[in-house]
Amino acid sequence: MSEATPSAASARFARIAELPMRSIGSVGKGATGGFFGPFRELVDHREMLSLLVKRDLKARYKDSALGFLWVLARPLVQLAIYFVVLGHFLGAARGIPDFAIYVFAGLTAMGLFQEILVGGTGSILANSGLVKKVYVPREVFPLASTGAALFNFGVQLVVLIAATIAIGKPPLHAELIYFVPAIALIVVFGLALALLCGAINVYLRDTQYLVEVVTMLLFWASPVVYSWQMVKQLVNIPWLVEVYTNNPITLAVLGFQRTFWIAGDAVEWPNDLMVRMLVALLVGLVLLFVSHRVFLRLQGNFAQEL
Repeated sequence: MSEATPSAASARFARIAELPMRSIGSVGKGATGGFFGPFRELVDHREMLSLLVKRDLKARYKDSALGFLWVLARPLVQLAIYFVVLGHFLGAARGIPDFAIYVFAGLTAMGLFQEILVGGTGSILANSGLVKKVYVPREVFPLASTGAALFNFGVQLVVLIAATIAIGKPPLHAELIYFVPAIALIVVFGLALALLCGAINVYLRDTQYLVEVVTMLLFWASPVVYSWQMVKQLVNIPWLVEVYTNNPITLAVLGFQRTFWIAGDAVEWPNDLMVRMLVALLVGLVLLFVSHRVFLRLQGNFAQEL
């Protein structure tokens, strides 16, 4: 036995020595197996991604009596505040029919974007224990945050659809086609910025606080509690209105409103809204690609920085 054990160990070390060395964090061909290497790694770790999404959801509402009902708490409270304060006290509802549906559609879209971006920015730090101990594709952490955000979005979407049915105006019209590019814009831009900001946040921890401020500004820079038509009337500079309109988040919010806000079928919308959304989506895909390559460049030193 004393002679067999060293022999078995030697054979094991010999097999390990024959394995190719791989440098973590580089985007070179040898590091990731070519252009599609990172994507193959994500596919190989899909079960872990699923477990991380479930863990994030369970951890968020652990020991909570209401559980996932808290998903609805924040948007419903926001809806009540905006509906009462802005809609009735300040008179915004007088110019926007079915104001509650209009606002809730915008809140649902913005809530998804904010949750993807804010959650993804802090995801690497939140999983520092795993990052330092085992190797997994680091992208799984922002992707897990995105998956959890999409689950919460699904719950809120059911409530939004139920609200449209309750007032007798379900979204059974041709404008349903705007839903797909609208949600695609939010996910693509949210994930692209989450990858970029999540990587930078490892090195510069102020990033997560800056992201929270920026998302708050984006909320008020999008037609969630006021109408795009009002912006067009008040701003007399055509190119500035175009810049405002072509903001991808504004386009996504408008897409949600066209989908679920039946009372808006008779109002004016930006010209060629679908074309604008598709162009923005192409730009978002390019941004997602660039952000992913930057993420791959920066991930090599995550463990050391954490």
